[in-house]
Amino acid sequence: MTFLLNFTHQAKQDLRELKGSAHLAKRFKAVSKALKLLADNPRHPGLQTHAYTSLSGPQGEKVFEAYAEQGTPAAYRIFFCYGKSRGEIVILTVTPHP
Repeated sequence: MTFLLNFTHQAKQDLRELKGSAHLAKRFKAVSKALKLLADNPRHPGLQTHAYTSLSGPQGEKVFEAYAEQGTPAAYRIFFCYGKSRGEIVILTVTPHP
């Protein structure tokens, strides 16, 4: 099952900043690949998806973290929750690991 990805305003802004910055081109490519994997299979082993208990979604939903990069300083992460509709994922933010 392929999931439909919906992006919050914050996630759209995060992606625009990544895409618009020449020195972050490699990171944008990694995030783009991770988003494709997420749409195809949120449990793909390369994403290392797991629940993230420090946040909750806009309606109190459980939030998950997926890895876009690994083993690099400030590696990018994708935070998401499942939408109201079956097969929907809401991308909350795309950010470097704190």
